[in-house]
Amino acid sequence: MTAIVSNLQAVHIAIEQALQSAMRGTADVKLLAVSKTFPAPSVREAYEGGQHEFGESYVQEALGKMATLSDLAIVWHYIGPVQSNKTRDIAENFAWVHGVDRLKIAQRLSEQRPTGMPALNICLQVNVSGEASKSGVVPQEVVGLAQEVSKLPNIKLRGLMAIPAPIDDEVAQRKPFAHLRQLSQEIGEQGIVLDTLSMGMSHDFVAAIKEGATIIRIGTAIFGKRDYGENI
Repeated sequence: MTAIVSNLQAVHIAIEQALQSAMRGTADVKLLAVSKTFPAPSVREAYEGGQHEFGESYVQEALGKMATLSDLAIVWHYIGPVQSNKTRDIAENFAWVHGVDRLKIAQRLSEQRPTGMPALNICLQVNVSGEASKSGVVPQEVVGLAQEVSKLPNIKLRGLMAIPAPIDDEVAQRKPFAHLRQLSQEIGEQGIVLDTLSMGMSHDFVAAIKEGATIIRIGTAIFGKRDYGENI
């Protein structure tokens, strides 16, 4: 067994324990392996260990991996901020986008999604911690943005995504996740059906699961310490 497969198994055990603690079902949470900066062979190892959904943040790097791993039935997620000059590549090659925070970006993804492909799954990124350095729509504007995005063709608004400021205490970790869940409920009250809360990473996914996460994004705990190198 490789280190990556062993790490995957450990993450799944931790997820199951968190779900039990939260009294949630084992099918309630999807694991997204964040493979950005890690090479294609590492992705293949994880795939062979049973992980089939992967998250990337650098378009050119991701396209190279997609070509190398085209023999695998991988579901590719784009995570993080979306630049206007990258929307076509993202619309043409990914199944999910976690990080839309402007109507302009959603419109471009909608227009550039190729005919014949399934609708592109979209999560709106919310800056729940109010960090100036973080991307994301401010909480007060997310309902209005959701109303506009939900009208666009070729994309499907699935839910919300957040990357809160890192905190060590689990009780404190849960507060921004609870806020995101509340915002999702407010959007639902407007008649927009959402089924996804993309929240929680290697250091705080237990708290996220306890607050209703449906997708958790794990990189370091699976692949090891990340070396950003030229991608910084």
